[in-house]
Amino acid sequence: MLALERRNEILEKLQTEKRVVVSELSTHYGVSEETIRRDLDKLEKEGYATKSYGGAVINENMSIDLPFNIRKNQNVQGKQMIAALAAAMVENGDHIILDASSTAVFVAMALKETKGRLTVLTNSLEVLLALADTPDWEVISTGGVMDERYLTFLGTDAENAVRAHYADKVIFSCKAFSQERGFMESKDSLAGIKKVMLSSGRQRILVADSSKFDRNAFSVVSDLQNVDIVVTDEKPSEEWMEHFARFGVSCVFPGSETSPV
Repeated sequence: MLALERRNEILEKLQTEKRVVVSELSTHYGVSEETIRRDLDKLEKEGYATKSYGGAVINENMSIDLPFNIRKNQNVQGKQMIAALAAAMVENGDHIILDASSTAVFVAMALKETKGRLTVLTNSLEVLLALADTPDWEVISTGGVMDERYLTFLGTDAENAVRAHYADKVIFSCKAFSQERGFMESKDSLAGIKKVMLSSGRQRILVADSSKFDRNAFSVVSDLQNVDIVVTDEKPSEEWMEHFARFGVSCVFPGSETSPV
């Protein structure tokens, strides 16, 4: 096993169990305790963990982004429910834009299972791979500068590729979502391409699980004026529902009566 793979597995363990023990990891992976300590040193330097006596604990700081492969495995059931609801809003023949969020990958898989033919523009490497076996679809990559942490294409070339198109639907997620600041991303380059996406589609659909609500992140993307539908995995509070109503935004969740197209 490569050191990077081992560290990612240790990080997943930290996410689920909140702490790890050096001696247990050493036995599990068949490597020395010194090797495990070096792994934990690197995770601490990257901001994911805090070393403690004999092990480490998870860093709960919301502003730190986990690697894409870790985020993809979080709240899988919630993302699958969101993906099914979002996919139901897409019609055969639609042109859609999908962002590089982990939720967008679940949406792509749901679309592949339920739709006959679509045109999809995306800046996500994972979405491109998920749709690689859809020969009847037109799947377009934005190109751009590859960011390995997010498995996404960013920068001027990616943004210009989005500007060159106009889609029926833009389906995107976010790092955080608050009533005061709208929806946010962890850094400017991620926020920048989402701003371009919002101006490149007729209908804008935000797919965000309940963990994103009432949170803040570094880069503001937009307020709800640029969103038509919010799809989430459980009914938000009445305060949030009233907030959506003030902006004329539909909120769709499992069991809701409204499934707008």
